[in-house]
Amino acid sequence: MSAITVDEQLTILQRGTAAITTGEELRKKLSLGRPLRVKLGLDPSAPDIHLGHAVVLRKLREFQDLGHEVVALVGDFTGRIGDPSGKSETRRQLTEDQVRANARTYEQQIFKILDPQRTRVDFNSTWLAPMDFAQVCELAAKVTVARMLERDDFATRFRESRPIHLHEFFYALMQGYDSVALQADIELGGTDQTFNLMMAREIQRDYGQEPEVAVIMPLLEGTDGVQKMSKSLGNYIGVDEPPGDMFGKVMSIPDALIARYFDICTRVAMARVHELLAGNPRDAKAALARAIVADFHGEAAAQAAADEFERVFSRRELPADMPEVLLPGAATTALDLLVACGMAASRGEARRLVQQGGVSLGGQRVTDPLAAVTVPDGSVLQVGPRRFARLRVS
Repeated sequence: MSAITVDEQLTILQRGTAAITTGEELRKKLSLGRPLRVKLGLDPSAPDIHLGHAVVLRKLREFQDLGHEVVALVGDFTGRIGDPSGKSETRRQLTEDQVRANARTYEQQIFKILDPQRTRVDFNSTWLAPMDFAQVCELAAKVTVARMLERDDFATRFRESRPIHLHEFFYALMQGYDSVALQADIELGGTDQTFNLMMAREIQRDYGQEPEVAVIMPLLEGTDGVQKMSKSLGNYIGVDEPPGDMFGKVMSIPDALIARYFDICTRVAMARVHELLAGNPRDAKAALARAIVADFHGEAAAQAAADEFERVFSRRELPADMPEVLLPGAATTALDLLVACGMAASRGEARRLVQQGGVSLGGQRVTDPLAAVTVPDGSVLQVGPRRFARLRVS
């Protein structure tokens, strides 16, 4: 266990949280003088982890560093249903093979943040799959339909006469039973998981256990500054992205989000954050980008990414290192060029990039997507602010 006091632990653990249910219960549990069992459920319905997921994982690492027992629970059984939180319709059920494949990817990525030597990875199929129908009925009897319909998403669908399938009710029940099986002291989750976390506390009480403390973390806005970070919205920063891409994406966030990102995405001392925020926003954002990249790639990679960003975006120089693309001929159209270089997935996407003014060849902006362009050997194609390729003509 950590040698620091309960008050010191609380100061660390309360930073950046949206809510703790309850703070007084957390103090009592920390005062027990033993390692607490801290649970985080991972829904393996999508295989990629981004900075929004990392907000909760970072808090889990703080518990870990304070000497508490961390359980990263892969919901391989609940993942076959899919969490209905915030969904306006029934989610497509995944196969066992799909869930397992996503879970393996999750395991690889979480250890960019968690200490693998001090992390217990478990799968809830261990106790959920063997349950017989009588046990399922016993679990279902713990909660009324009226209680389930308190969820905003279910209530909305019921009011609008949109289907709610019975198996969707079981997601929160199974997540709650996970806490019973693990005898969890604390569970972490985002604000979209609040109903499920409260349900777990109720179910633990029904099974005669002390209810876990729910540490609820805020949802991180994406690089657009509006929507929740999401790969499907294209506003995400993946934890597996190269240092330069990660640095550039952080530099693209609105200035209004700098303080929030510092608070919940880094360990930079708040006194230092206040100093940075009092100065030039661009300098504060660069310090934020360095801190985030360093967490995932190390200090040397963060400094290299900062130097490259300064060179390319402040001094308008070309990147020191860029991919080379071999073209079969010297003349083509802009659409064909973008697709051939892998800068656009389709001619339609290529057309949009050109029309948006984001494409240049040899330093000259391309304005007509269908015009023939001549590609001198060694010329540089740029798409948007961060994508470059040096073209070689065979």
